[in-house]
Amino acid sequence: MSLSVIVPVHKVQGYIRQCLDSILDPDIPNLEVIAVDDHSPDGCGEILDEFAERDPRVRVRHLEENVGLGHARNIGLDMATGDYVWFFDSDDHATEGAVRAIYDRLAETRPDVLVFDYARSYWNGKVKRSIINHLFREPPAPDVFTLEERPSVLEMMMTAWNKAIRREFLLDLGLRFSGGYYEDVNVTYPILMAAERLSLLDRVCYIYRQRRHGAITKTTGAKHFDAFAQYDRIFEFMDGMGPAADPFRNLMFDRTIWHLLVIIEREDRVHESEKPRFFAEMSATYNRHEPEGHVPPEPEDKPYLADKHRAIKANDYKGFLRVRATESRVKTTKRRTRKVGRLGKRGVRASKELAKDRYYQMQRKLPIDENLAVFAAYWYRGYACNPAAIYEKVRELAPHITPVWVVKPGARSTMPDGVEYVVAGSADYYRTLARAKYFVNNVNFPDFYVKRPGQVHLMTQHGTPLKKMGLDQMEYPVGANDMDFKALIQRSDRWDFLVSSNPLSTEAWQRGFPCGYEMLEIGYPRNDRLVTAGHDAEQRARLRDEVGVPDGATAILYAPTHRDYQRRYSPMFDIGRVVEQLGDDHVLLLRAHYYYKIKNMAADMGWPEGRVIDVSRHPSVEDLMIASDVLLTDYSSVMFDYANLDKPIVIYANDWETYRLTRGVNFDLMATPPGVVATTEDELVEAFVSRAAWSDAAAKDRADFQARFCPWDDGHAAERAVRRMFLGEKIPNPPR
Repeated sequence: MSLSVIVPVHKVQGYIRQCLDSILDPDIPNLEVIAVDDHSPDGCGEILDEFAERDPRVRVRHLEENVGLGHARNIGLDMATGDYVWFFDSDDHATEGAVRAIYDRLAETRPDVLVFDYARSYWNGKVKRSIINHLFREPPAPDVFTLEERPSVLEMMMTAWNKAIRREFLLDLGLRFSGGYYEDVNVTYPILMAAERLSLLDRVCYIYRQRRHGAITKTTGAKHFDAFAQYDRIFEFMDGMGPAADPFRNLMFDRTIWHLLVIIEREDRVHESEKPRFFAEMSATYNRHEPEGHVPPEPEDKPYLADKHRAIKANDYKGFLRVRATESRVKTTKRRTRKVGRLGKRGVRASKELAKDRYYQMQRKLPIDENLAVFAAYWYRGYACNPAAIYEKVRELAPHITPVWVVKPGARSTMPDGVEYVVAGSADYYRTLARAKYFVNNVNFPDFYVKRPGQVHLMTQHGTPLKKMGLDQMEYPVGANDMDFKALIQRSDRWDFLVSSNPLSTEAWQRGFPCGYEMLEIGYPRNDRLVTAGHDAEQRARLRDEVGVPDGATAILYAPTHRDYQRRYSPMFDIGRVVEQLGDDHVLLLRAHYYYKIKNMAADMGWPEGRVIDVSRHPSVEDLMIASDVLLTDYSSVMFDYANLDKPIVIYANDWETYRLTRGVNFDLMATPPGVVATTEDELVEAFVSRAAWSDAAAKDRADFQARFCPWDDGHAAERAVRRMFLGEKIPNPPR
């Protein structure tokens, strides 16, 4: 027995790896995965080819034009060779052990159609089993049956992805998925009626991802009218069955009207102006297909359903609206009756804070300054990172823009000469937030900030996400640290543009921040300088002198990441001992993570004077990268930036497993390191003393790493950002 899983793929690069990994059970040899790249404009095609290269069970078909989900499924069906086919949506995934359970159930029962259960996975982390899961058990089902023997199967989810179908059975019926919306109903209902052998698997095998954005059927528009043609096809199929379809006509008719009611009653489907026309089509469908002797259903949990049926049959849209209004009033009254709340005492805000709030509200009523731009970085810590690189390019390419930075009071002294700024909390600060047109930040602005219509936000982020970020952190409570994910997503909903530094980042950002922004796959603006001037000998000499690197010394930039499982910064190795073993010709530039409040650790710890230089407060990490000879880090995103310099990188990974399990990671750094990996102090010293970090093998690893993670860093990322956001140009992304 063999199984073909057909996966149409389009614009899901953030999810496709999880999807395929969940399907490719290594213990099932008679499995093939047919991935149909439906001319996806993102990195899906490359990801599919990666899987096909390492697993011969994966077959990829790249389409030259986008044909849509239904036709892509048909193409996959024509390619399939398995005894059974399973149509799988590429942003969903199977539960652990599900493929084996389905495979075993198929081998055991040999049905025409196997139906299994699913759960919905919501963006906020909640997972809920289907509300019809009782139909798998009540009453107990035999191993194999027909629809006439168990008509409740028709009430199960009408999608293709919760069914495994005998391929020859499907081909003999001549059924094909159609184009447009609801493309599977004209296949999934008929196969249940035609099957001589049905079987159930009372197990959650499939996780349906309820995405915040991107679900086609949750997009408002005229495409929802496609549903009428799809259901016409089902009744045409039943007419072809003759009397054999009579036992299902009433139930199928009620399911049809139920679905059409879902479409017209949801706010995110049909435009309000189109609802009268949609209702008229419903009425025509009702009168065209209503079975003889049909009685409108009156279930206890839906007391107004029969009234809706009667209004639809009579094409009485006003009457339908009256029924809905009555239903809504009753539901509202019940909710108010159930809601028992207590009004807590509201603390009186300090008069100063209240005055600021009122001032901010007043300023939001004034016109937006079309040429005013706000820049910020690292929670107002100062002038840095991608926003600084974009700021400099704005002054060059868009001189009509007035850029203003926001900084904390303590950061004022660090601001470069000539850079205009406002201090967080001041009246100028609130006025600038209220009136500016453009906003550029590498973190989110505060929750109190209200984005006005017409304001434009660019989120740059501040590193390639080796670690899990955003909603992906929900599975890692140590890393999440009681994060309010709802508030996080509300802040992220303010973004209009999100910068991606490489394909890995694009995948991670789409999963972690499923919002409505435009992804700018342009490389990292802060790396422009590394690419264009990183090997300037004169600049490098000046920076080494400023930092205090002795002539002829090998300068090691040590930049470790933050560890969520630690309360305070604690070096992962004995810095003093390692430096002593390296010898007088090595200098360690210690760059502690900005989360830690450190004044001068080198002096506090008594490390060799002049051999360990604390550069934690140096204003520019780019300066430090250029000044150094080699990078020593663990899991910090600085490695992705440093790779652009093509200088040696050493990874000290003494706690990789702990970090991976507590924080979560997006790829296995140990499998694709940018250079030498050390896990003990002795190995760390050896990497430098033996010059292994400068070896040909290390250079090869670094080149592979750079090709994978720095493909768009060409020195023009900031220019692309400015042209897209401030000048409104449709700039092409760098080639993949």
